[in-house]
Amino acid sequence: MIRIVHIITGLSTGGAEMMLYKLLSNYDKNLFSPVVISLTNNGGMLGNHIRELGVALYSFGLNNYYPKPIVFYNFIKYLYKLKPDIIQGWMYHGNMAASLAGLFLLNKIPILWNIRHTPYNLKEEKLFISILIRLGALFSYQTKCIIYNSLVSVHRHKLLGYNNKISKIIPNGFDCFQFKPSLTARLSLRGELKIKRNDLIIGFIARYHPMKNHTNFIRAAGKLVSEYPDVHFVLVGIDVDKSNSVLVDLIKEEGIMSQVHLLGERSDIPEITAAFDIATNFSSWGESFSNAVGEAMACGIPCVVTNIGGSAWIVGDTGMIIPPKNTDELVKAWIKLIKMGHAARKQLGQKARERIVNNFSLLKIINGYEKTYREILNINT
Repeated sequence: MIRIVHIITGLSTGGAEMMLYKLLSNYDKNLFSPVVISLTNNGGMLGNHIRELGVALYSFGLNNYYPKPIVFYNFIKYLYKLKPDIIQGWMYHGNMAASLAGLFLLNKIPILWNIRHTPYNLKEEKLFISILIRLGALFSYQTKCIIYNSLVSVHRHKLLGYNNKISKIIPNGFDCFQFKPSLTARLSLRGELKIKRNDLIIGFIARYHPMKNHTNFIRAAGKLVSEYPDVHFVLVGIDVDKSNSVLVDLIKEEGIMSQVHLLGERSDIPEITAAFDIATNFSSWGESFSNAVGEAMACGIPCVVTNIGGSAWIVGDTGMIIPPKNTDELVKAWIKLIKMGHAARKQLGQKARERIVNNFSLLKIINGYEKTYREILNINT
């Protein structure tokens, strides 16, 4: 059995965390024995799901990113005990922890990184993240392989000095049996939110973070409602709920409280996504490969996305690509899709689903990871 230790920053329900969960759920269990180390939290709901798979999960409970020496000692001690064949980091903190562990383990174990971010301007990043990104350029030359999920991310990191010779692109994968068109889901969400059956829903699934640009999304929503008062906006994600006073005040300012529905973090994302008429990703920077976009496409929902990271690559000719931070262009794209009518949008959505099935199916992506691990260890099976 090949023991792979995955080191990840934390286990909130973000894109990287969910891709790790998909990977753990679909490994060849006759060949791979995974373990997960979370540097911060024990994962809550996602952590429980990982344990239910029979995967060992260990958390160091860091409440900041400056570990005490005893914590780092215990971290290395735990890795010695695990005797991994491969250590794979996820995101910048996890990647750096994996590389530091490799040094203490005398570089006897292959270190892999998984980068899922596209840095356009380091000044837009938090200070510690920007430091980690710069340090990563140096440590990348001690790494066996760096897995990116978009070509744009590869290029941006190359410009920052990362070792480009060990780059490999494995995009996000999607379960097209779980994420699929559903009239039942469409009617169910409308019933829950007391939305008329034929009213149009524009969905936005993203955690509350400046790079996701919720502020300008709401500004654009206000502009659209002035022309289409029957359109509703469903927002889902961590901290995207009524306790977010900044978001609620902005919605009130735009006068669209009755049209905007803040659902917060939800576990029924496949059903919610399938209820949309249009999905949106309005990221300003940082996005590499949006899970929410791929999941919407798998549900047969046409998308409007900003030309950030791999979004244009994912969508192709099945949706609308707009420049970042431009609310007017977002409104125009929405109006164009609205004016297409239900039948034309459904046809475009079918095309989007076919694109996901043909290019980003989960099985194909899992095979890509497994092939990479076997190549690193020179195993032919």
